[in-house]
Amino acid sequence: MLMILFDDIGSFPLPGGMSREWAESAIRKGDPALLAAIEGAMKQKLDAGIDVPTYPQFRDMYAQFLAPIREKSDEPYLVKLEAARIPELTAVGSLARRLKKKLRVRVCVTGPLELYLKEFGGTAYTDILMNLAKSIDRFIRASFEHPDIDVAVISIDEPSLGISPQVMFGEDDLIEALSAASAGAAAHGADTEIHLHSPLHYRLACAVQSINVIGVESAANPSYLSLIDRKELEASDTFLRIGIARTDISQLATVLNEKYGTNVWKEPLKMAEILGMETPEIIARRLANAASIFGERIKYTGPDCGLGSWPSQELAFGLLRNTRAGIDRFIAAQG
Repeated sequence: MLMILFDDIGSFPLPGGMSREWAESAIRKGDPALLAAIEGAMKQKLDAGIDVPTYPQFRDMYAQFLAPIREKSDEPYLVKLEAARIPELTAVGSLARRLKKKLRVRVCVTGPLELYLKEFGGTAYTDILMNLAKSIDRFIRASFEHPDIDVAVISIDEPSLGISPQVMFGEDDLIEALSAASAGAAAHGADTEIHLHSPLHYRLACAVQSINVIGVESAANPSYLSLIDRKELEASDTFLRIGIARTDISQLATVLNEKYGTNVWKEPLKMAEILGMETPEIIARRLANAASIFGERIKYTGPDCGLGSWPSQELAFGLLRNTRAGIDRFIAAQG
């Protein structure tokens, strides 16, 4: 029987009345309201049945890391050790103490290439790329210092790799940067994932010894699975994280808009029908299809991407719950 763990990508809708802009300011002040919101969202992920939940990401994936890197650095784009912190993990640790158990979590960081493109676009300053990689490694290493959580997975988010025409670095530079960014995760024995929006350059990830999991958004794009050669994965001892529930909320809402001839973003009851489009049965079939191709090379599964753009926590929780039910259905079918 395949042992596949349920995880999530990270982002989650804020509670009603809270904005991302407020969250950016509140996290710096240690605002108890935001810390409570983080705890609440993490509890929802646990209640949905996620095996390895990611800390709830309410903030901009770039500013979360670039702000401290810019403001407190030893040299250009090399963050000071004491500034390389993910405050959300403090809230997760508080939840663990309240639940009286150590929580097994997934920590997501924005990758060095993604941060570089945000700052410098289509250029190729390798020294800056490497400093960004070392900075991300410092954030990762600090994540293991929290006594109440067990960091089981580190995920490096590199959505532009394989998609953006702005990438000017050669493969050797990218491999070196990703190796530097993931060194601490590997040293601590955590699974280290690279989350891609396209697997076009998955072989590059296979060449990074400290990365052992490749995330593929295959629910919305089933054809992505055909781009990956199982033999390549086996040769490099690399595993997959398979997306089995669609998270492209705009596209899903468009289907409902056409069905009703209205804007379902303004009609929450109609928007809730999305959960009837992403059912446990459909989710289980996607996982079964991926398993028939890759077998034991699949280590993690869950929604394609984050749920931060979804209109409510209730709807996001519903998708996570359907995903859990779909995974359970798949497991039961294995006998």
